[in-house]
Amino acid sequence: MPELAYVNGSIMPIEDAVVPIEDRGYQFGDAVYEVIASYKGKLFCFNEHFARLDRSMKELHFQEVQVDEIRKAAVDLFSMAKIERAAVYIQVSRGVSPRNHSFPSNVPVQVVLTVRKIVEKKPSVRETGIFAITVEDFRWGRCDIKTVQLLPNVLAKQSALDAGCYDAIFVTKEGIVREGTSSNLFILKGGVLKTHPITPNILSGITRLLVLDICREKQYPAEECFFDKSELYEADEVFLTGTITEVLPVVKIDGRTVGNGKVGPVARVLQEGLLGKLKSK
Repeated sequence: MPELAYVNGSIMPIEDAVVPIEDRGYQFGDAVYEVIASYKGKLFCFNEHFARLDRSMKELHFQEVQVDEIRKAAVDLFSMAKIERAAVYIQVSRGVSPRNHSFPSNVPVQVVLTVRKIVEKKPSVRETGIFAITVEDFRWGRCDIKTVQLLPNVLAKQSALDAGCYDAIFVTKEGIVREGTSSNLFILKGGVLKTHPITPNILSGITRLLVLDICREKQYPAEECFFDKSELYEADEVFLTGTITEVLPVVKIDGRTVGNGKVGPVARVLQEGLLGKLKSK
């Protein structure tokens, strides 16, 4: 079960993979990415992830890219690695050229893929929930594009760890709650689930959409709407959603207990519903 890398058509062990120093992803963060999880040897929501990758490249005005070739490379690399529970990372940069802010012309994009084993969260984390802090949202204005420009997310995550917490939640100066450092966020109050609507200020998470689908199937009231920090603090349940995160309950925020301080029943049902979708795909 080797962890493998793919760099522009060449396959190798991850530790042997390198990229040129003038790759624009390295120099400018001029690159997009996706992470696809596998369950029992099958890639989950493969088409949805590639549709978002294609959208990200178009939003950044990449030259025309043969997405089908990248899809095939991802499938082939995953098959070679033979890791049942894997994270397939896909990164496409604008290419390699002498450092210049303007777009290079006639330069092929650079494609890098990796396949690694997912280190599962300890069951106790899902049973007890996690602690989080809030931080001011100082990211750029196009969080809907999945780029590698993640320094604000990195700093926020480290602030959470330094505070003895698992993650940070981005909140605007005006108090509007956005999302986590690598996940979307839901709250439950008065029997209604709320999550931030799709705008350029958050990433349209694929797991987020699946959770909303499960809500419709189970007839749970759910709204895509703005809510502020006071509503976050007063919520009965709070949880994060993401490809690797799945449904992860938050039981304390900024030192304040969420609900009764225990993992709530709705988060449990949604996690079970998500696992059911994973098994059926």
